[in-house]
Formats: sequence, C-alpha cells, structure tokens
Amino acid sequence: MASYPELPPAYAHLLRDPNYGFLGTVRPDGAAQVNPMWFELFESTDGAPTLRFTHTTKRAKFRNLQLNPSMSLAVIDREDPFRYLEVRGRLIDVLPDPDGEFYVRLGRRYGNAAQTPPADSPDRVVLVMSLDHFTAQ
Repeated sequence: MASYPELPPAYAHLLRDPNYGFLGTVRPDGAAQVNPMWFELFESTDGAPTLRFTHTTKRAKFRNLQLNPSMSLAVIDREDPFRYLEVRGRLIDVLPDPDGEFYVRLGRRYGNAAQTPPADSPDRVVLVMSLDHFTAQ
C-alpha cells in the first residue's frame, strides 16, 4: 500500500470547508500564474487524498498544466488570515465534464443553491491534483 503525506489535522478544515483557494501553475515562460478557484477534497479508493477543480480546456491554466503538471494551492483561514495551508502536488488526471455536473456541484458547495451548468459546459473538465506536500502556518 502506498504512503501519502498526512493532511495536518488542525488545518484539514481549510480543505473540507468551502473556502476559496489560490491555485498556482507554471506558465510556458516559467512565470507563475495564480487564480482563485473553487475546489473539493476527495479521497480515492486507495486512500490517496486529491483535490478537484472545475475548469475548461480553453484556458491558459489548462494549457499550463499540459506542459508542466506542477500545481500548488494556498487556502487562507477565514477566521484568522494569518493561518494558511499550502498544498503542493501535480495534475494526475483530467476527467471530462461535458454536462457541467461538477461545476454545478461546486457552485452549490460554495453557496449558490440555484447553480446551473455554464454555457461552456461542452469544454468543461475536472482537474485532479495529487497532494504531495503540505506547508501550514
């Protein structure tokens, strides 16, 4: 059985609650690109925790990840903005979401009970990120 880094217990709520995360990827020129993102924490059948994001195949972040799968996510504690969790990992899967179902799921997770699929649903995918390293403060 594979070993996975343990999510710091005092910070796990930052990934479990509907907080916005700032997802960083590497642009083709080597510069960082960071954007706020909806996300959800998942645990696979083998126990490996992953993060999932809704995205499209038409945006720069998707192209960045095709060239360099390195990703990082920073989440700030709403109750104490001096506390944060950074997760480093890589893109390990891209799942098609042509009906925008995961987009709707995340929209509802983040408080929009009436969330409907977006117009760009045919281009929607779910980005799956490994959780390889945690830094917390």
